[in-house]
Amino acid sequence: INPTSITIITLSIIMGTIMTMSSSNWLMAWIGLELNMLAILPIISKPKTTRASEATIKYFLTQAIASAMMLLSSTTNAWQTGSWDILELKNKFSTTIMTLSLMMKMGAAPIHFWLPEVLQGTTLQTALLITTWQKLAPISLMYMISNNIQPALLMSAGILSMIVGGLGGINQTQLRKTMAYSSINNLGWTIMIMALSPNLAVMNIFIYMIMTTPIFLMMTSTSTKTLQNLTTTWTTSTATTLSIALLMLSTSGLPPFTGFLPKMLALNELITQKLTTLATLAIMTSLASLLFYLRITYLIMVLTSPMT
Repeated sequence: INPTSITIITLSIIMGTIMTMSSSNWLMAWIGLELNMLAILPIISKPKTTRASEATIKYFLTQAIASAMMLLSSTTNAWQTGSWDILELKNKFSTTIMTLSLMMKMGAAPIHFWLPEVLQGTTLQTALLITTWQKLAPISLMYMISNNIQPALLMSAGILSMIVGGLGGINQTQLRKTMAYSSINNLGWTIMIMALSPNLAVMNIFIYMIMTTPIFLMMTSTSTKTLQNLTTTWTTSTATTLSIALLMLSTSGLPPFTGFLPKMLALNELITQKLTTLATLAIMTSLASLLFYLRITYLIMVLTSPMT
């Protein structure tokens, strides 16, 4: 892609997200999301492979359906309340549809099927963009309407995302798919705690982004795409491989790493609200995701390839 196109695409992605995050009107928020989606499509389809084209179409279709649901929800709400204001989402039907459309945009369960496929079809840099930057706009919208969403909806979607993210990543050998399931798992925590403490949810997603970015960047620099590649990168760049292992453990939420902090605060919040069953479920699903992170770390640390 030539420099002019790259500049336009990058500006559109940044502008789209900022537009959505700073708007108080549903139509402006929708336009921002559309701009963002249309700008990222050429980036996903950049590798001239069938997988990339397939990933682009999957991404486009899911995002388009989510956008349509968003328009339906905001129009119904405006029809009932006479206001296009984001904070005025009072209609129960509209709120439910809006929550589902935002979850679809982020790739949370039960509408998560597109995320692992799209990530697998693109480059590592694009996968990084989809798992971090592309989540900012939908999460900020969910944050704005969090007071109006029924907590039961958010919590059940959160737990479901945790289960899917934890169990889906176990039998993966492709690191991009593993990272996709890891992203779904983390979204589960974010969505679940959004019902009780929206500020904590924002902190959770930012810590996740801070940990995911270096993992993807290091995987790009060592061109690691599968678990098999990981076992051999040790010989060429030891520090990088070690850092990937530690970051993986941090993302899994293992104490004493940074990733444990938002999980601990979330569990504390759940127990304070007397939701002990939910807290127990969250911990159990966390163990499932810890399993595949530990396996990656084990491969890096223990099974070093023969060195001279």
